[in-house]
Amino acid sequence: MRILVVEDEAPLADAVARGLRREGMAVDVAYTGDDGHEKATVTRYDVVVLDRDLPGMSGDDLCADIVASGQLTRVLMLTASGTVSDRVAGLSLGADDYLAKPFAFPELVARVRALARRATPATPPLLSAGDVVLDPAKRTVHRAGEPVELTRKEFGVLEVLLGSGGTVVSSEELLERVWDENADPFTTTVRVTVMTLRKKLGEPGIIETVVGSGYRVPDAGQIDEPANVGTGRE
Repeated sequence: MRILVVEDEAPLADAVARGLRREGMAVDVAYTGDDGHEKATVTRYDVVVLDRDLPGMSGDDLCADIVASGQLTRVLMLTASGTVSDRVAGLSLGADDYLAKPFAFPELVARVRALARRATPATPPLLSAGDVVLDPAKRTVHRAGEPVELTRKEFGVLEVLLGSGGTVVSSEELLERVWDENADPFTTTVRVTVMTLRKKLGEPGIIETVVGSGYRVPDAGQIDEPANVGTGRE
């Protein structure tokens, strides 16, 4: 999932970004409302973590602009203004959630994940292709009932491919959805990550390369129940 943190207190913004990246999220940071507005305009984020008191464009105005854009992006207001009236005002602007400072980081992560699920409607409980099953909530992957250990980026690439329903996903889209704005679009990062992912998943391969277009998992689908995941039994 792709997250934007808009916070003018740089140490806090950077700390939140580092923590969310450790949770497997691709995170961009903006320290002003104007910078946040520019990033939100050119990139589709799942969740924007937004301070209300920002230099330049205010957090309130940025929230209203995101809502008016019609995008599925969800907004989490993260601010020191924690009174009931402040929360009501923030939610009235169209924010999807409101968390007052100081906050517990695990709660922030839980709220961001919940909002991200709402930003991608009808996300199934489990994603699958053949005997490969990915659980987005538990962040686990199994093949034939056996666990497959993946890095955060490998997991992110597989999640996007399985969630595409068999359609082709370009390298550019993978770079946008799994990495952040610091990724160099001219590197072989995506190709190398797909290569190591294929090795870890083993044979028969489930990821196809569509020359000149990107990658796809032809029989990607969804299931509602784990069906012996992790038991080692058919």
